[in-house]
Amino acid sequence: MTTEIDAELTERGRRLFAGDWHFVAAAPSIAALPPMGALEVAFAGRSNVGKSSLINALTGRNALARTSHTPGRTQELIFFESADHAGLRLVDMPGYGYAAAPKTKVAAWTLLIHQFLAGRASLARVYVLIDARHGLKDVDLDVLKTLDKAAMSYQIVLTKADQVKPAELDACVGATKAALSRHPAAFPDVLATSSRSGAGIAVLRAAMAQLLAERG
Repeated sequence: MTTEIDAELTERGRRLFAGDWHFVAAAPSIAALPPMGALEVAFAGRSNVGKSSLINALTGRNALARTSHTPGRTQELIFFESADHAGLRLVDMPGYGYAAAPKTKVAAWTLLIHQFLAGRASLARVYVLIDARHGLKDVDLDVLKTLDKAAMSYQIVLTKADQVKPAELDACVGATKAALSRHPAAFPDVLATSSRSGAGIAVLRAAMAQLLAERG
């Protein structure tokens, strides 16, 4: 999937997210996960990387996923689906890395993240969000190793692309692609997005529409 997408796929992506998306479940542990059924797409990333904001931008809903400036606000696996497209679920994951929460809680939800990524049969793809201002960090590479080991398909999505200069964004994309060459389960293409400006949102919607068609 490249950033060049045709009009038909763009429209399929638009329709996929045009319906009424709603909250389905919140799982604080693996035992509390909702039953498998629909194809699931998860959004992983460091705390405050913009997972909830990206889900809101994709669905066109300002407050579907709770956003916060405080790292560690999302502490469970949050599931959303559309009444019009029951075949797809979005999963908002807790952020890993730094969080404004007790260390024991951070350790618990970090374990939950790795367990979910490594063992959920209905999970079709993981989008690993990376802040375009900072690029890949060691804590991100730990998650990529988990995904590689589980042979789980994943793609890097750069967030907050509007907050860096074009040359800096190009450099971040290039460095990220170079790093991904060492990760067998990773898509080679890197998507750059901005929840604020809407950049890259149509491309990401189209990618999920294509995934749904391929796996359906």
